[in-house]
Amino acid sequence: MRILHLSDTHGQHRKLTALPTADIFVHSGDITEEGTWDEVADFVNWMRDLPYRHKIFVAGNHDLCLHGALEISGMDENAHYLYNSGIEIDGFYFYGVPMFMQDIVDENYDARFTKIPDKTDILITHDTPFGILDWADYGRGMEHRGNRMLRQRVDEVAPRYHLFGHEHTTYGTVKEGGTVFSNAALRERGIVFAHAPKVFEVGLR
Repeated sequence: MRILHLSDTHGQHRKLTALPTADIFVHSGDITEEGTWDEVADFVNWMRDLPYRHKIFVAGNHDLCLHGALEISGMDENAHYLYNSGIEIDGFYFYGVPMFMQDIVDENYDARFTKIPDKTDILITHDTPFGILDWADYGRGMEHRGNRMLRQRVDEVAPRYHLFGHEHTTYGTVKEGGTVFSNAALRERGIVFAHAPKVFEVGLR
């Protein structure tokens, strides 16, 4: 199974041309810039024409209108919006956790990570796990900005892949233990697009 991973397109998805071939398209959040339904509809319409067997995405902190929205109208049957939910494809279990500032303010956010199922093969989040591809400078110099609860749960579950974005300065791929970690944030310092989508070949266990 071949997975295409990208993140943080911020409403500029139509500028992506000649995407690599794959079986599964995965976008790990920030599909919009302003968080409007019009932007979401445009993304869904664009995604509908992509030639992938399955298309999966989660919401990022910019995708404000999707908070609380369990379904999105206009989606094809092979498109899957994961909102603290999962789906099995070809024997692999995909699970997705969005990132909404409202959940952080309400102190509900970290609890979402504790519910990631043990059976998860491919975890999709917008947020980064603490200590892995999470360096950023928010005015205090470069520091780890990832989520500690997310990192703890990933260490417990040990998915084969953890796909995320959010921190634009730490695009990359690393492997720790049995997990491949991928930060596929395509935009960096306002450049569209500073990085290329990634492709992973996922074989049988």
